[in-house]
Amino acid sequence: MDPETQVFRALADPSRRQILDRLIASDASVNELADGFATSRPAISRHLRILREATLVVERREGRRRIYSLHPQPMAQADAWLSKYRAFWAARLHALKAMVEAEATAPTPLPPTAPDEEPSR
Repeated sequence: MDPETQVFRALADPSRRQILDRLIASDASVNELADGFATSRPAISRHLRILREATLVVERREGRRRIYSLHPQPMAQADAWLSKYRAFWAARLHALKAMVEAEATAPTPLPPTAPDEEPSR
């Protein structure tokens, strides 16, 4: 599997994104990361393995503990891919804004009147 696909696969899961969010604040052990999750410690370990394979986290040993750190550089690939969609939506929103502003400044047409009706004054 290519590295970009691994990054997107890793980011696709909400639990893995939450693990990454926790690692922004500080490095943590598996047990520290598992606290607050409804899933088991082995499930967190599996998530960490996928994050490691995508190189989004790095593992180091401190005695018997494994400490995980965020390694955000691979997210640059995802960001580069998403940037073209940000540009697409920015252009679309700009066009929508222009259309709405043009409609807001256009004169309001008078309602049609029946031939035998006098226009109200």
